Amino acid sequence: MSQDFFHEGDLVGVLTAQPLDRLLDYKAPEGGCWLGAFVEVPLGPRKVLGVVWGPGQGNFDIAKVRSVIRVLDVAPMREEMRLFLGKVADYTLTPMSAMLRLATRAPGLGDAPSMRKVYRLGDADPDRLTDARAKVLEVLRDYGGLSFTLGELAEMAGVSTSVVKGLVKQGAVSEEDTPRDTPYPALDPDYGGKILTKDQAAGAAVLRDGVRSGRYGTTLLKGVTGSGKTEVYLEAVAECLRQGRQALVLLPEIALTSEFITRVEARFGMKPAEWHSGVTLTERRRCWKMVGQGAAQMVVGARSALYLPFRNLGLIVVDEEHDTSYKQEDGVVYNARDMAVLRASLNDAQVVLASATPSLESWANVEAGKYRRLDLTSRFGAAVMPDMRAIDMRVEDVPQGRWISPTLQEGIAARIARGEQALVFLNRRGYAPVTICRACGHQIGCDHCDARMVEHRFLKRLMCHQCGETKPMPEACPSCEAEGKLAPVGPGVERISEEVAALFPDARVAVLSSDLFGSARALKEKIEEIAKGEADIIIGTQLVAKGHNFPLLTLVGVIDADLGLQGSDLRAAERTFQLMRQVAGRAGRAETPGEALLQTYQPEHPVIRAILSGDEESFWAAEAAERKAAGVPPYGRMAGIVLSSPDVQAVFDLGGEMARRDGPLRRIGAQVFGPAPAPIARIRGRHRVRLLVKAEKGAPLQAALAEWAGQFRLPNNLRLQIDIDPQSFY
Repeated sequence: MSQDFFHEGDLVGVLTAQPLDRLLDYKAPEGGCWLGAFVEVPLGPRKVLGVVWGPGQGNFDIAKVRSVIRVLDVAPMREEMRLFLGKVADYTLTPMSAMLRLATRAPGLGDAPSMRKVYRLGDADPDRLTDARAKVLEVLRDYGGLSFTLGELAEMAGVSTSVVKGLVKQGAVSEEDTPRDTPYPALDPDYGGKILTKDQAAGAAVLRDGVRSGRYGTTLLKGVTGSGKTEVYLEAVAECLRQGRQALVLLPEIALTSEFITRVEARFGMKPAEWHSGVTLTERRRCWKMVGQGAAQMVVGARSALYLPFRNLGLIVVDEEHDTSYKQEDGVVYNARDMAVLRASLNDAQVVLASATPSLESWANVEAGKYRRLDLTSRFGAAVMPDMRAIDMRVEDVPQGRWISPTLQEGIAARIARGEQALVFLNRRGYAPVTICRACGHQIGCDHCDARMVEHRFLKRLMCHQCGETKPMPEACPSCEAEGKLAPVGPGVERISEEVAALFPDARVAVLSSDLFGSARALKEKIEEIAKGEADIIIGTQLVAKGHNFPLLTLVGVIDADLGLQGSDLRAAERTFQLMRQVAGRAGRAETPGEALLQTYQPEHPVIRAILSGDEESFWAAEAAERKAAGVPPYGRMAGIVLSSPDVQAVFDLGGEMARRDGPLRRIGAQVFGPAPAPIARIRGRHRVRLLVKAEKGAPLQAALAEWAGQFRLPNNLRLQIDIDPQSFY
């Protein structure tokens, strides 16, 4: 039996977030410590954060072992969390120290709770009851003794802070000091439930039963855009709250959070906890601590919220589960969708994977009987799926340097005349993807990467979308020095917005592209303006494909439906299919029927035909058959290996040696392809070489990869990254 409590002086093994590949021995401090306790320990001259992972090894001079400095005042790490971190580490071939860093990404965990002033109802009556004072007292009575910060109370009452301070002097409002990390207000599962359609009610009942069972299970909740998937899975959240357990909802984009938080507040009466890069550091610490104490019932967050220290996790929802944002590509390389399923299985929790266009992985797991599937087939209210048509660009008369076809132009004009909105979609940021010299043919590239630089005309700069490097737009060609010969090739959203302004000079145009907004708040404000009808034409990248509700939007025009079909990515067809279906689903959300027009030079391509017909099942079946025949995911296993170094010869030499010494991989029947230059062969001055390992579904790939990679000693400036189940092949 493992020891759960260590008395003063006992040897404990501590895992730290420092890049060491072992546990360190320390003596338990005065008062002892629990297994899983967060502790501060000495490491050389520094003090570092660690977790008590088990008994110490005791394999060196006990007299030299130092003591734990102190135990932090936070909930100990639970056994299922330690198990989860270990399993993710084994699956992704990540050191445990890096996993612990991922699980402790909240600032100041060791700090004493700082104090702040809060305000609640006092005992005395004010000498004079003005309207403003009455509003403050009304808010305090309505919220039944809850405490507020000065700003919160003034904002909710619609008065200035001086009104609140005046009431404090009178004793009508009390001012108290309280620790900053306070519990989140209780959510009420019975507060604001909506009347569900027959479809939704049936789906919600199945999800509620799953949560009630207290056992693990994963459900794919598939519904056309606008079918009310959110309302259905919020019923599962409500059941989770009734059971006294915690719920986590993962969203792929911060931009979606504010609209979603509003819906949660309308459903449960209060806001949930939030965990993403858009919240303050203080709020991150509060969220981390309260989740561990069970004082946050629901968290809405980005993929890293999966590593919060939940006390009693009962439900994980992965919204837009197909979204590539769930794959973390640097540091710890993992897919949050897959790790959500793993975490739930260790917590006896339910998982809901929600999407209008599921990933082939989830579709295959349903086919194999591992996941349940629920379908919402009708759109909510009067809205119906849009009519989808291809515009064959081979027969359209489009002037040189223009991209909007006459057919699409007519469609947009008709919608604007009726007071409706049109969306012009192109999945390319910036003005033009390539800038070329018409004199010598030189294409302007990044100095640090093997990537073309993209013109951003709004910023008057060229930008590399790989490393973020920017430089002013040159007057002359950097190669032949000819002036006035640099020309943009191909369209980006900025160039399309110029064309739209020329075609529709009186229309109000809004451009939605992630690089045009300095903050999540600015983006949120722009989205709210569009939803209120303050734009006639929206021009956007894939940012607009995700979850936003624009009631007046009735036409979607896709500039280049063929864009994603090029390249060697095995998921190219799937991604194009998902993106086009998602974008088209933005049209016709309210009472007016929508229309989606796809400009294509390949209208007979199987993917384009599947998008237009709406026959999703036959698309998935055909795509699955192709992948199965090729033995690639989800019917086989893959791992990507990227070697990078400033020295191009060193990466090719090591890559060649790795390919030759592939004995551990051959023993499990795996094949090694490469080495080859990565599609983008240099990023931030580092040369990149790829190898691809392919194995059968049941092969013990991780153990073989660890043994294989362990044979090689890497020079200091050479990095080796292993990506299990690669999503992108750049």
